[in-house]
Amino acid sequence: MQKPAAQQKTVLETILDWSKDRPLWQRDALRRIIANGRLTDADIGELVDLCKQGKGAPVGALKAVPLEKAHLPANPGQTAAVSLLSIADVTGVNNLAAGQTLGFEPNGITIIYGDNGAGKSGYARILKRACRARHAGKIEPNVYADQPPKRVGANIAYGVGGVPQPVEQWQNGANPHATLSAVSVFDSDCASVHIREKNEVAFRPFGLDVPDELAAACQAVKDALAAEQKQLEKARNPIFAAPTWKAATAVGKTLAALNANTDAKKIETLAALSADESARLERLRADLSKNPTKAAAEQTVKADNVMRLITAVNSVAARTTDEELLAAAALARDARSKRGAARLAAEKAFTGEPLAGVGGETWRALWDSARRYSTEIAYPGQPFPPSAEDAHCMLCQQPLEAEARARMVRFEDFIQKDTEQLAREAEKAAQTARQTIAAGAIGTRAVKASLDELGLQNEVLQQQTRRFIAAARLRRHVLLKALGGNGEVQLPPVPPSPLPDLGQLQTTIRDYAAELRKSADADERKKLEADFAELSDRALLAGMLPVVTDEIQRLKTIRFLTECAGDTATNTITKMGNDIADTVITPRLRDRFQEEIVRLAASKVRVEIVRSGGKYGSPQYQVRLFAKPDAKVHEILSEGEKTCVALAAFMTELATAMHRSALVFDDPVSSLDHRWRGQVAKRLVEEAENRQVIVFTHDLVFVNDLNDHATKTGRAVRLTTLSRGAAGAGMVADGLPWKAQSVEDRIDKLEKAARAAKLLHDNNQEDEYAVEVAKLYNALRATWERGLEDIAFVRVIQRHRDYINAKDLKKVSALTEADCDAFAAGFKKCCDIVDAHDPSSGRNAAPPPPTDLFQDIQALKDWAASLRDRQKKIA
Repeated sequence: MQKPAAQQKTVLETILDWSKDRPLWQRDALRRIIANGRLTDADIGELVDLCKQGKGAPVGALKAVPLEKAHLPANPGQTAAVSLLSIADVTGVNNLAAGQTLGFEPNGITIIYGDNGAGKSGYARILKRACRARHAGKIEPNVYADQPPKRVGANIAYGVGGVPQPVEQWQNGANPHATLSAVSVFDSDCASVHIREKNEVAFRPFGLDVPDELAAACQAVKDALAAEQKQLEKARNPIFAAPTWKAATAVGKTLAALNANTDAKKIETLAALSADESARLERLRADLSKNPTKAAAEQTVKADNVMRLITAVNSVAARTTDEELLAAAALARDARSKRGAARLAAEKAFTGEPLAGVGGETWRALWDSARRYSTEIAYPGQPFPPSAEDAHCMLCQQPLEAEARARMVRFEDFIQKDTEQLAREAEKAAQTARQTIAAGAIGTRAVKASLDELGLQNEVLQQQTRRFIAAARLRRHVLLKALGGNGEVQLPPVPPSPLPDLGQLQTTIRDYAAELRKSADADERKKLEADFAELSDRALLAGMLPVVTDEIQRLKTIRFLTECAGDTATNTITKMGNDIADTVITPRLRDRFQEEIVRLAASKVRVEIVRSGGKYGSPQYQVRLFAKPDAKVHEILSEGEKTCVALAAFMTELATAMHRSALVFDDPVSSLDHRWRGQVAKRLVEEAENRQVIVFTHDLVFVNDLNDHATKTGRAVRLTTLSRGAAGAGMVADGLPWKAQSVEDRIDKLEKAARAAKLLHDNNQEDEYAVEVAKLYNALRATWERGLEDIAFVRVIQRHRDYINAKDLKKVSALTEADCDAFAAGFKKCCDIVDAHDPSSGRNAAPPPPTDLFQDIQALKDWAASLRDRQKKIA
């Protein structure tokens, strides 16, 4: 048994396979193109952002959604055609009323008529969003509703291969339904894909326009990137066009070589001047404008000022070292200790003396004075105390008794002992150390001028020097205060010494002075000028770092945009489009197009499909005139002819599909005049033999053409009318509105209306009955008129039709004089009863009774039936 042939891939499935290795933003673009047809400016803006993301730009809330199998229309097999059964329970779609069910004929043609605003577009939009439409459009909610709908959707009943499926609770989304997308929708937007407005009428089978749209998207993204790049190129700071820096300096060379790879950190390092470099820059700026010898002398004076500070700081530092200060503190502690020992010895030696304080400091001072007076004045050359018996006291001048001389000898022995001597020596050493440390001022007054000069050169070093001197003064003060007490000395810490920096500064200044002296020589001056230029440009760079940083970022962005633009090349897309076109647009397909054109326009439109090259994307296929290939077809064909071409292309595409799923036509003759409606109606009815056809239209002539062709060919027809009511638009009613109904359908409605009027009569509702009778006879009169056109004259001549149906002219011969009389009688009675004109105030005729109603309706019914029977007998 032969295996069934593998199902051929659709154009879109081929594109999906091709897209797997494309950049994510192009795959996202494909998804948008297949879902919506055309890309909006907003789409292009988002694709530009996605393109940048693909090259490393930060990912924000916008993320690429690549084309996947779920985004493609369904491609069922030959036995799995999809048909629509109904749309019900619509919510959130335009102003469509709730609780309505729009049914479809599954095995024939459904004609849905409605005036403008009746709800056709709402139902059509549901099918465009759920099924396969080139341009699905957007569903808007009811603008008159107080609150936005919680759900936008409907219940869609459908069948697959003739078998009903579970009802789909469809909700509006970005993608068509996986199964319902096998249903194709044609509308004016679909026609515009085929009819180019610029300079040609193009033939584009469904899917083959996708490479074109993708290539156009690439070009649009490229243009957007180029515009952004051009704007950046114009945004270069004018300072780089007229630089104020020297070309030969490190800064000049770096700025001249700025590019997207320039390291901004290195620029920042180059712009950072140390304190010494800043000081040298200022010195060079001032001194290069002076006589070199004079400038050198000024620098020498500055160096001497620094030297005075070094000398002063050295002196202060030497006098306030920890060793010097703590040594004085140690001597003070030693003196206090030895004096304590001597005091203990005195207490032991002079216990029992009549007076207190003997041996104390006051007493010792008195004793020392007495000794000097005795040895120097009273008893020179004699020992102290004097030993002669006639000696007198040095203080009271009384003769010294033996006991007094003995006491004085004892006192002198104590003074001459080691403890007292050691104490006296220690106290003398401590006093000397204290006086040495306290001698001389520690402050900045003597070096104020030098400090002020230092501040002009290096303010930080000036502050450091001041702090060091102040700290030394504080350390001395703390020590001197501590020497009078018995506690431990806690000296404040020594701050960092300014001497190394002062020494370096003095050396730098003296070296600089030497340079200046040498600069009297031209070559040496050039070196200084070059040094000044380097430092000056670096200082300039420091002030314009934000400008340089922005320039580097600008160059990086330009390079980034160039890299992004590399993803917009269309070569691969064009190749893919060519490959698909060569596969899809075969001679067989072109022949089928010719067949469709003939069926829609007979010989009035003589065109062919020819390849016309293409700029990018898939190749162009133009529709050209046989007789004049160079003619601009879009300027020669009428709107009706263009629509026929578009319909022919649409039907040709469908002929290549493996399945026979439903076709939906949304106002397919909106741009057609009456000359083309009949041909289109005939073609759609023919297609209903192969698949389900659903037509939305507001054109009653087109409705009649569809209905006539379907009736003649035995197609199953479902007629539905949509109208607007109190609950909203989309009110569904079976059949056509009164003005489009046949005579037989009208008679049926008249009989029902007569029975309803009889109930009013029987209930004695006379006023209501009179109103209904007037309406009924008005409708009966209109039906007599329609009977004259449709039955008596067999629609040989019909209003709003551009041709005479001559083949049925002989059937008019069935009309007899009796038929004419019957028509005149029935029509006149209707005119007499209907208030077509203002009746006389003196007339108040009663409405005819119900029996008359039924008789008058039956008269029309018999008249029509009799004529129909006789006409059928005429061959």
